[in-house]
Amino acid sequence: MNYALRREELYQPLREEGIFTWDCMYDEEYALASLHLIPDRLREQLAEATERLARIYGKVLPVLQQSDSALLRELGIPEAALAACRLQVHELPTLVGRFDFAQTAEGLKMLEFNSDTPTGIVEAFHVNQHICDAYGAKNPNQGMAKQLTEAFQSIRQKYASMGYRTEHIYFSALDWHEEDKGTTLYLLNHSGLPGRFIGLEQLRLFEDRLYALQDDQFLPIDLLYRLHALEKLAEEHDTDGYPTGPHLLELIAQKKLAVINPPSAFLLQTKALQALIWNLHESNAFFTREEHETVETYMLPTYFENRFLGRERFVSKPIFGREGGGVVLHDRQGETLERDQEEFYWDQPMIYQRFVDLPIVETDTLKGKYHGHLLWGSFLINGKPSAIIARLGGRITNNLSYYLPVGLQ
Repeated sequence: MNYALRREELYQPLREEGIFTWDCMYDEEYALASLHLIPDRLREQLAEATERLARIYGKVLPVLQQSDSALLRELGIPEAALAACRLQVHELPTLVGRFDFAQTAEGLKMLEFNSDTPTGIVEAFHVNQHICDAYGAKNPNQGMAKQLTEAFQSIRQKYASMGYRTEHIYFSALDWHEEDKGTTLYLLNHSGLPGRFIGLEQLRLFEDRLYALQDDQFLPIDLLYRLHALEKLAEEHDTDGYPTGPHLLELIAQKKLAVINPPSAFLLQTKALQALIWNLHESNAFFTREEHETVETYMLPTYFENRFLGRERFVSKPIFGREGGGVVLHDRQGETLERDQEEFYWDQPMIYQRFVDLPIVETDTLKGKYHGHLLWGSFLINGKPSAIIARLGGRITNNLSYYLPVGLQ
């Protein structure tokens, strides 16, 4: 069977069930019909790296929340989000997060932590099982969707124990965005919570309460899952110029609205935090010997200023960039090796990080054989290592990079 027929046979049932409908995006193939097999050892290493790094971020979080606002501003936290980020809702770094790793000759190296609004969830927790079943392979993510249910149940209970209202629950994303809406609906269906979906466009603020506008009715919202980044929310104004985003963040800070991920997760989203953690490591401060070993093993030298120029290759990244936005790869002299072509994130502060090559994998695509750079994503769900996902693309992994299903050898 040729590749196109095999691909259609694999993905048509997923489209028909309505859970995964974005196997092609922007008129381009996104989900591949090949299966990349990995050894058990690599699967174990990804879980170990995720667990150990979670402990690092978990240790840093409460210190950041109690620190001076000047430090948070230096990390890029908007003024409107400062109070909300200080809320201590969850003792864990985030409820639903994803570390991204490069597989190098020196072992796994973390490139970033998507702690606030990670995607790739449907692919990792649902699609991967379907593809592995079709190939008769063992799924490295088997049975892990139950972690999502446990996570959402636990955070609702946590909010309730803190005195929050949690009766009226909504899951929200851009209604027109197929991937975001599909991801949000999947989480709603696996949350075990009695919630409903509402498009971000249908959210309304009135006095000191958030409402869902449905059928000309304003329905109160107590607990909101939002696939919408807090740094965007902090800047949002309505058509009349009213600061709706800052107002919503004020409601969160005043404990009048419970949100998932909790706002503290946003503190860990900024890549500037990688520079802070590396600085603490190089200063031999704050961390235990074992924690310093974790930072040395899994993190890359990262700085607020460029210490690599003239010495070695480096990457410049915006502190809140996503999907490779605003990323530039440089040679040791600072010349551009590759540059993200999107228009977003260029106006943000940058951090500088040691450059590492991603391994190259050959696969079939609708356009023929493709040699792509492999990036690993490893989910952290409710403080525990969870499903993994592989993306295949250029030297900068962007939103047009392929999703590559993974099985165990």
